[in-house]
Amino acid sequence: MSAPVPFTLCADDYGIAPGVSSGIRELLARGRLSAASCLVVSPHFAAAVPALRDLRHDADIGLHLALTQFQPLGPMPALAPQGRLPAIGKLVILAYRRKLDPVEIGAEIDRQLDAFEKAMGRPPDYVDGHHHAHQLPGVREALLQRFQIRLPKETALRLCAEPYGAVLRRGASVLRAGVVAALGAGMQRLAMAAAIPGNRRFAGVRDFNESRTYRDLFRRFILGAPRGLAVMCHPGLPDAALAALDPVTDARAGEYAYLAGDVFPADLAVAGMRLARFRELNAR
Repeated sequence: MSAPVPFTLCADDYGIAPGVSSGIRELLARGRLSAASCLVVSPHFAAAVPALRDLRHDADIGLHLALTQFQPLGPMPALAPQGRLPAIGKLVILAYRRKLDPVEIGAEIDRQLDAFEKAMGRPPDYVDGHHHAHQLPGVREALLQRFQIRLPKETALRLCAEPYGAVLRRGASVLRAGVVAALGAGMQRLAMAAAIPGNRRFAGVRDFNESRTYRDLFRRFILGAPRGLAVMCHPGLPDAALAALDPVTDARAGEYAYLAGDVFPADLAVAGMRLARFRELNAR
């Protein structure tokens, strides 16, 4: 029997609301996740830091770089003139029209890295992006520059590119997943050229209103046990704070229930996969 294939299971949005943070911590403590991404711009992040910092776990803790939805950590007169970052649709348009100010974007990336390092006492193990904004033109170049000048060489980058054939075979959220994969192709090329470690394959994109159960979706995400895979997830326990900040609530509870239950490890065993940190994916 061949050895299980390592993959990274990464929970987004740690710090967005108390219930989400609590759910992610429980999954980390039980060994049901191998990475968690911190949303340092959230007003609830500071209160969630001590419990995460003191938690003993064998998992990566990363920065969930946010350039949408929230207030930036500093002035951004071009992108957030009213003190609020734009929706992802507007950010995509600005990025592909080359309307993003690289100096302004770079300064906010530095502020969020500084906030993570101050909170956790160390640099992030990896970086990804809220709404995948880290891979957009004008953002990716500024972020990759930070990998060169301030982040340790072992810091990983979560990449969102995947073959379109894999998206079609999965048959889940095909349009959205295809767009995310296409937007990620440029970032993947740049990251590989710069020898920045990260995942070779990506999955986890969903519409959050599917009729399928999360178990069905997850088994599609790991279909074929591809090597170098990182799967994004959004588990948590919904609360009033989450409802005030984000429309994704009930879907988080469904993901949490599956990942916390007995069926999840059984599904991994059947698929021939095991949880692993980014450093095990051996992708450069």
